[in-house]
Parts: sequence; C-alpha cells; structure tokens
Amino acid sequence: MTRTILITGSSSGIGRASARHFHEQGWNVIATMRGPERETELTALDNVLVTRLDVQDSASITAAVAAGLERFGRIDVLLNNAGYGAYGLLEAIPMDKARRQFDVNVLGLLETTKAVLPHLRANGSGTVINISSIGGKVTFPLGTLYHGTKFAVEGLSEALHYELAEIGVKVKIVEPGIVDTDFGGRSFDFTNDESLAEYQEFVRAFRTAQTQVAAGADKPEVVAETVYRAATDGTDRLRYPAGQGATELIAHRTATDDATFIGGIRTQFGI
Repeated sequence: MTRTILITGSSSGIGRASARHFHEQGWNVIATMRGPERETELTALDNVLVTRLDVQDSASITAAVAAGLERFGRIDVLLNNAGYGAYGLLEAIPMDKARRQFDVNVLGLLETTKAVLPHLRANGSGTVINISSIGGKVTFPLGTLYHGTKFAVEGLSEALHYELAEIGVKVKIVEPGIVDTDFGGRSFDFTNDESLAEYQEFVRAFRTAQTQVAAGADKPEVVAETVYRAATDGTDRLRYPAGQGATELIAHRTATDDATFIGGIRTQFGI
C-alpha cells in the first residue's frame, strides 16, 4: 500500500524539499501552500496533489484535508512545516505581527493537526511531524516572538505525544539548524524603529552577525532526509536534530550552564 503525506508550506524550503523527497521514495504527496496557482514543478509530478492551505484560514485547512483524502483515500503522515519568523525589537513590533507569529507557527499547526486527527484516529495509526528548530532549544537576540513560538512547538508536541499514543499515532519533532531557505527572505519579517536610539548599536551588531551565521546554513534537503527518517524509522523517538550544526549546538546547550552559553551567544553576535 502506497503511503501518503500531507505537507504544509510546500512552496519553498523544507516543505518543497520534503515533497520532492517523499515523492522520490514512492509516496503520495499532498503538497499544500497558500498560492498553488503559482506552482509548476510539483504539479507536474505523478502522485502529487498540489492544493491550497493557509494555516490562518480554517476553511482552507478543512478543504485541503478533504481534497487529499478524496484523491488518495488516506493520510499516513502530517508534516506541519509552514512557518513565519518575526524578529526585531519588541518595543517596535506591532501586535498584529505578534499575533501572526503565534497564529502561523502555533495555532495554525494545532488547527491543521486537529483537522487530520479524526482520520488518523479512525485508522488507528499515523505520524504527526512538527518542524521546530534549534530556536526551540536555544535563543538568539531579537527573536523574542519567533523563539516563543518554537519553544511552544516543543512543549505542545511533547505533551501531545502522550494522548496520541493512546490512538496509535506517533508525534515527532524535527529540529533544523540554520537552513538555506526562504525563511531569510519573505518568511523573515524584521522590525526596527530607528527612533529607539538606545537599541541601535545592538541592532546593527545583530544584523552584521546574522549574515555571518547564515553563511554556514544547511540545505533544506538535509532536513527533508531527517523528516523522512522520522516518518519511517518505526520507533517512538520524539526529537530529531536535523544537520550536524543543529546536533552539535543542541548537545552543547544541554551540557552548558546558562551563563556560559548565553555569554557565548553574546560574543558570537558582538553584543
């Protein structure tokens, strides 16, 4: 029996790489995105359904799940990948951006999961994979909102795994490091207010160091391979760091006290 995965945020980055990888492994893929009318590559692949899903639009979530089930008959894995990054000075960030950050990364993830769960429960099997980040284990400057959402993904996923185990469904958390994706482009929303003069040297130091840190980014295909392993290894393992950088950083954070680790981050960012 051919297995089926539903992926949110398939238009670029980790979502697109995962759609390709699962397709190459012979899976059916429900590749969802906010603007499917602009997609050309994935729509040309056999056994791939490209359909609209905006995690901030409840009706689109329901419709995408229904379309996937109509096309393939079942869903075996849900990959909650859609994400958004609001960085910047908390004093400067409007509350609508703060709400969007939590709507996309947390509430949208929960609503999509809720939409798929009745089907997984009826099957008595399945896997929910949530894309977290090293940003759900460690923090960087000016990431108050983003890190808040990724720490939330870590906690809600760990808690959810207890109840879903009762219906035969696994929960997995994939934790990428810095990845060469559009997260640094249209999915990255930086807010500053130059009239807040007291912060500006700090902001400049962050922006300079941000470019240097991004230079060592992993390719999204590395994360896609980790997602595939999480979906197919048959274990109850909960967390999967994705990429050597993520593995090393998470291990370093676990072994290091707060003052030492945070001091290292300050040095790295020149603050």
